[in-house]
Amino acid sequence: MTTPRPAEQGLRLIPFHGLRYVPERVGSLAAVTSPPYDVVVRPDGLDHLESADPHNIVRLILPQADTPEARNEQAARTLRDWLAEGVLSTDREPALYVYEQRKGDLLQRGVIGALELSPADAGIVLPHEDVMPHVVTDRAGLMRATSANLEPLLLTYRGDGGTAAGTGAAAVIERTAGHEPLLSTTTEDGVSHRLWSVTVPADLAEITADLARRQALIADGHHRWATYLRLQSEQGVPGEWDYGLVLLVDTVRYPLQVRAIHRMLRQLPVADALAALADSFRIRTVEGPLDRAMAELGAAADRGNAFLLTGDGSFHLVTDPDPELIERTVRRDRPQAWRRLDATVLHATLLDHLWHIPDAPEQITYIHDTEATVEMAERHGGTAVLMHPVREDVVRDLARQGVTMPRKSTSFGPKPATGLVLRSLG
Repeated sequence: MTTPRPAEQGLRLIPFHGLRYVPERVGSLAAVTSPPYDVVVRPDGLDHLESADPHNIVRLILPQADTPEARNEQAARTLRDWLAEGVLSTDREPALYVYEQRKGDLLQRGVIGALELSPADAGIVLPHEDVMPHVVTDRAGLMRATSANLEPLLLTYRGDGGTAAGTGAAAVIERTAGHEPLLSTTTEDGVSHRLWSVTVPADLAEITADLARRQALIADGHHRWATYLRLQSEQGVPGEWDYGLVLLVDTVRYPLQVRAIHRMLRQLPVADALAALADSFRIRTVEGPLDRAMAELGAAADRGNAFLLTGDGSFHLVTDPDPELIERTVRRDRPQAWRRLDATVLHATLLDHLWHIPDAPEQITYIHDTEATVEMAERHGGTAVLMHPVREDVVRDLARQGVTMPRKSTSFGPKPATGLVLRSLG
């Protein structure tokens, strides 16, 4: 199962013995799931998940203790206890898992498996964002202590078909989704989740042959991918650490939604932020409420760099940067598409040059939810910098050129729920 991949192949996804909650041992499957670890950023969100069920997966992915070592030890102990108590159980047969998310008109299906790891320069799995070393160190300590992949990365690839399933992975996914699922649950956000196992050799072979021709883009989970590669490099011999848990989605059939990740500047009041920009940008106050102000941001972003600053009860649209300032502050050894990115301009020109704010946790909080960003800025007296999302084709084109975007530039979704299937490396 862990034989080397021929050099001409692309993606190699192998079955694994899924580690899953035993429904009879928990309050409900919905109550033990969580968003990915980096989406659960606020203490109130963490407290809410911990109180939803004593076995919520957040106790593994975000253990609470005073030191990193204590947190990792606690997560490992919790995982051992849940296995011993029968809260978690390992599937008998190795499988790939078809995963479906559905809400209203939204339908997304993909396949979860253990993906053979490859460095960025191999051109098989393409990262598109930089990572923060301290986060990789944190995730590596947790995975090392638990000897487990606790949540899948979200990767996208471009299949052959449109609405028709055709053959290959798409055909297997659609056939499988017509059967009775292993589990079905609806989380509190109204998204229904279903999971099936694929164990028939012919189906597995069809998926393998299809994916061997594919290239993937990391949509969500750059820090976990970097963690996989770090932990793999620590091993002296081939083995289970040469693979990492992923969800692969064909975006020809199931286009992902691309959202922005916002910044909350903890120690910069809005008045000071605006004063520093006054000579280099156009600033105008726009009408609320938040949805209306975000629509103004979207319209402005179609014409050039645009940011929405708030935290003082008003919405300030920042546009039209001084071209000479951009030329002077943004590095020139990158493609023009990269130099025009809002995230590039934000970090190089605003944060580094005009605001003099280092990219450190005590200074900048990255938040996916727009309302939560505004609320946190108002509570802390800081500045919320609200962003407009980047198009997926821009992200993919830059990734194919080997160019990474500034960290936390995009948020692809819907993201897989954490806690439906885990992978043990023990």
